[in-house]
Amino acid sequence: MSWALTEEAFAKLINRLDADRERAGEKYEDLRRALLRFFEWRGASFPEERADETLNRVARKLDEGLNIAEIGQYSMGIARLVLLETFKSRDRLRAPIEDLPPETAVPDTHDETLEKECYLNCLESCLQTLPAENRELIIGYYQDDHRDRINARVTLAQRLGLRRDALANRAQRLRDKLEDCIERCVAKNNAI
Repeated sequence: MSWALTEEAFAKLINRLDADRERAGEKYEDLRRALLRFFEWRGASFPEERADETLNRVARKLDEGLNIAEIGQYSMGIARLVLLETFKSRDRLRAPIEDLPPETAVPDTHDETLEKECYLNCLESCLQTLPAENRELIIGYYQDDHRDRINARVTLAQRLGLRRDALANRAQRLRDKLEDCIERCVAKNNAI
């Protein structure tokens, strides 16, 4: 028998986020947005459903009495599992290329290229709207590969006189602004 989210389980999740109902609602939305980005950035199909599934699983664990010390970190751990399950099920559903009809064997990438170009143009445009200091921060924060990125972030935090968590928070706020700007820009360009 599959588990379904109950009002009581959802209430436990909300109460665990914050005792104040309004702040709890804000934290819930922040957590859901973070989960959405997690799934979107990793190319998961139906990211909203994946984010909801993750939150449902967290609510289920709370309903079962699990004491979760850090709800955000725990949720991201669950999200990783949901993502792995998504990719495993998608791999099982894939057909060998020889079994595909000829017209679907080679996708048309022209529209995809135009879409990427639109996003890149919007990103560039939105970056230019940021003050120079913020533009430097966000570019510096996301440059380099994994190990180099960590070292670059430590250096960036020291140069700006910030703790690493404060730098991460500032970068996240800038990223959110950029995402909103890019979405508006892309929507405007698609409407033309």
